[in-house]
This record gives sequence, C-alpha cells and structure tokens, in this order.
Amino acid sequence: MSTKDFEMNALKRDDNEATSTELNVEQLPAETSAGRTKLLIERDNQTLTRLGKVPVLKGPDKWWTLPLGWLTVIGWQAAVAGLGFLAAALIQGVAVMGNPSYEPLAWQKTLLLWASIAFAVFFNTVISNALPKVEGLVLILHVLGFFAILVPLVYLSPHGSAKEVFTTFSNEGGWPTQGLAFMLSMISAVFNFLGADGAVHMSEEIQNASVIVPRAMIFTILLNGALGFGILIAILFCVGDIDSALSSPTGFPIMAIFEQGVGSEQGAQTMASILVILNLCATVSLVASASRMTWSFARDRGLPGWSYISKVDPKTSIPIIAIALTTTISCLLALINIGSSVAFNDIVSLAINGLYGAYLIGNSLLLWRRVTGQIRPYNRENTELVNVSHENLAWGPFRIPEPFGTIINAFGCAFLLVMLFFSFWPTHINPTAKTMNMSSLMIGATIIWSVIYYAVWARKVYSGPVIEIK
Repeated sequence: MSTKDFEMNALKRDDNEATSTELNVEQLPAETSAGRTKLLIERDNQTLTRLGKVPVLKGPDKWWTLPLGWLTVIGWQAAVAGLGFLAAALIQGVAVMGNPSYEPLAWQKTLLLWASIAFAVFFNTVISNALPKVEGLVLILHVLGFFAILVPLVYLSPHGSAKEVFTTFSNEGGWPTQGLAFMLSMISAVFNFLGADGAVHMSEEIQNASVIVPRAMIFTILLNGALGFGILIAILFCVGDIDSALSSPTGFPIMAIFEQGVGSEQGAQTMASILVILNLCATVSLVASASRMTWSFARDRGLPGWSYISKVDPKTSIPIIAIALTTTISCLLALINIGSSVAFNDIVSLAINGLYGAYLIGNSLLLWRRVTGQIRPYNRENTELVNVSHENLAWGPFRIPEPFGTIINAFGCAFLLVMLFFSFWPTHINPTAKTMNMSSLMIGATIIWSVIYYAVWARKVYSGPVIEIK
C-alpha cells in the first residue's frame, strides 16, 4: 500500500470514529434538544477541523446549494431505480423470447428489480475491494459485447436503403408536428447520457483525481458516443418491419429486430442477454456513484440523519449506511411499479429532471465565470487554498483550452435547457391523469421540501460543501 493510500484510509477511519463516537447523539449528555443540537454541531466542527476539513461556503449565499444538492441526490437515486427497472424488464423480455406463452407481471418485475439492486450491492459491499478490477473487466465486456451484437446483426440482416433510414419519420404520440415529436423522442435517448459525472463522486477514492477524473469523463463520452452512434446506424439499416418490431410481445423492439435480423431465436436471445449483462454491470457502477453522492452530501450535513449516513466502515472504508439507504430507496420506489408502470416511468423522468437540472446550474455558473474572466490560470507553484469562494477561483491542472471551452459550455447550457424543458412533457398528446408525466410535481416538491428543511433545521447545521485540507 502506498503512503497516499495509507493516509487516505487513516483519514477515513478517523472520520468514521469521530462520527460514530464523538458525534453520536445517544452519547451526548441529557440536555435540552437545542442544547444537544448545539453540542453536536460544535463537536462536528471540531472534528472537521481536526481532520483538516473546512466548509466551503459561509454566510447567506450558502442556502441555494441545498436545493441543488437535493436535486442531485434525488436524481441519482431515481437513476438507480430506473436502471434496475430496465434490467428487470430486459430479463422479462428475454424470457418472453424463449417462452411466448409467458406473461410478464408487474410484481415479478419488481422482484427482478430488487434482485438487480441486490446484485449491485453485493459488488459494492461484500467484494468492494475487487470493484476496480471488476469495472475494468466490464469495460472489456462492453467493447466485446458491442462487436458481438454489431457483427451478426449487420452481416445477417437484410438492409434498408439510405433514403428509408434518413428520410422516414414516425409520430406515434399523435403530436401536431414532426419536430415536436422528434424533441420528445430525444428524452429516452438522453437518459443514456446520465451518469457521465459518476467519476466525480468517486474522486476521494481516486489518486490524482483532478486529472484522472476529467479524462475519464471525456473518454467515457467519446467511447460510448462512438459505439452508440455505430450501433444506432446499424439498427436503422437492419430494422426490417418497423410495425412488427414496435408490437413485439417482449416490450423491446430491439429484441424483435435481433430476431428478424439473425433469423434465429437462440441467437437473438444471446444478443439480448448481452444487453442484460451489461445493464446489470452498469447498475453496479450506478449504485457506487449514487451512494457516494449521498454520503458526500450527508457529510456536508445536507440530509436528515447526516451524522449516521456519513459514517464510513473502518475496515473497508466504504459508506455502508449510504449504500443501504440507496438500496432501500430503490426497493421502495420499485413498489410503485406494482400499481402503475406509467407512474414508475415518471421516476425515470425524475432522474433526467433532477440531474439535468443540476448539470444546467453548474454548467451555467461555469460559463458565466469563463466569459467574465473570473477564473485565474492554473499555477502549479501556488499553494494557497483556492475555489472555496467566488472571489478566489482558479483552474485545475486539466481544462479544455479556449475558445473550445466556452463554446462547449454554451452548447451544453442550450442543450440541457431544451432537454430539461421537454422532459416534463407526457409521451402522448391529450394525456389522462393516469398517463400524465408527474415528474414536475416531484421536482417541485423536492425543491419546496429542501427549502423548508433548510429554514426549519438545516440552517443550524449546514454550512455548504466541505473540503479537505492536507
């Protein structure tokens, strides 16, 4: 173990000991509730100072970061449940391919969702030390799986013409214009771009994170963007009978396209099984990022029960309670599917609303700082503490050079704004109360709750994000 790894683990053990002993409410003297709260805060501040940690924000400007944190946490939790739901639905689809008489039931899908989450939790807890190696293996499977699907699909399927692929449009939602239908159809596609910031939430467990994390994010987008665009073009040329694919009993047109293309039920099942495996692997990574995000916000004292959620296991240095909370939330959200699959689809929309809303705020602030020149160049020799207030901002060792950085920021803001706007729309025109997209209600309720929580309680303990000083 390197000296840096030893220091990190030691720091996490000290943090956990402080949380579990010094900050335990049950161990405080029997005083008034206000007295116990004040003593708890004082002890926590002393612990943060001892561990070399300080709040980034102080004063009246800190309150707005709480709703932003809540949006991010809610978005990540909804994304875990949404990906587990997708894995469960894919498994049922493969079952229908093998047994056409099988009728998928909602409660079965909920149990499969729970099993998918349990699979991810196993890798994040029981064998957490092997998680980096497992994710490296998943990357290999990801690339090999791409070619395992692409090659037989392109080679065995009949191909459509370029005119059919690029000039044929459909409007299954009954919207008045093709353009409106196109924008609403993009919402399902942008769900796949969620989680690109996952590496950020693992930063405290990564060496040289200021360089490695941005490189990992860019590499992820480039790799998956290239592979995704390639498989998209292949599917469009090999789609075959569109109406037959859309009416597939599996619930996934892609499975019907596989079967039509390769002309083999077993071959199509194998290709669909690759999607199931990769989806389960993605759930593992998503649980890891969502739990770290929750743990980090709890460490900042932005969540109820932060003194417990922010605990780190002294033996494994992983946030066990945050992982348990993420698991519980996903399992509870899965119960919604038993009553209404349409209502659960709103949870998926909630992931887009929450995360894209947080992305938009962060991207907009960065764009503003860029164009007003408020960020100083990176200086390797500078040892002062930077980026803890808006008056002392500096670039890190990795940045996109100008003017490309500003152009990408501006395009990102425009794209996020448009996608966020259409993510609140229903999938079909003239929706009923049952088919209405209620994600706007859930986002509004989250923001209102976070503001009330700050006014009633969090203003006493929340000082903004916490940073570590070494």
